[in-house]
Amino acid sequence: MRLGTKAWNNVVIISMLLMIFFLNGIHHKLNPQSEPKGPQRLLPEQSFVLTLAFPGYKIERIGTSWRIDGLWQAQPEQLRALIALWQTTLLDVAQVSLNQEQALSVAQIWIASQELPLSYQLYQADGQYYLFDKQQQHWLQLSTEQANLLFAPLALDKQ
Repeated sequence: MRLGTKAWNNVVIISMLLMIFFLNGIHHKLNPQSEPKGPQRLLPEQSFVLTLAFPGYKIERIGTSWRIDGLWQAQPEQLRALIALWQTTLLDVAQVSLNQEQALSVAQIWIASQELPLSYQLYQADGQYYLFDKQQQHWLQLSTEQANLLFAPLALDKQ
């Protein structure tokens, strides 16, 4: 049985596709995604924050200033400082796994050029605070002071 030109073209195409899938699989096996190590940024570098929201509070960019919607009374400088803190904070990755149904709070951050907000869940276990990065699916460890500063509208020290 002889193959025609069309049949040989199909054989070549299928073999090339198989080779691509095979090489792609080997690439992922040889270079697996490593766990993040060292301090991690909460927000991408040079990110342009549009909104920072906590349960019951929403801080929105209005032109070059900020406006808060909620009971927390803050001056514009405090709002700028809170946003800057979220943009510059570096946290260490923690090797923990906590019950994700008992979050103390959630922060959602809308950034220009991203369709969906970044979401961070705050947890406390054994006197230590942890932040779960929903996008990267890893835990970050933060001090009590960092938790109180990042979640200032919620007054964690009073909970």
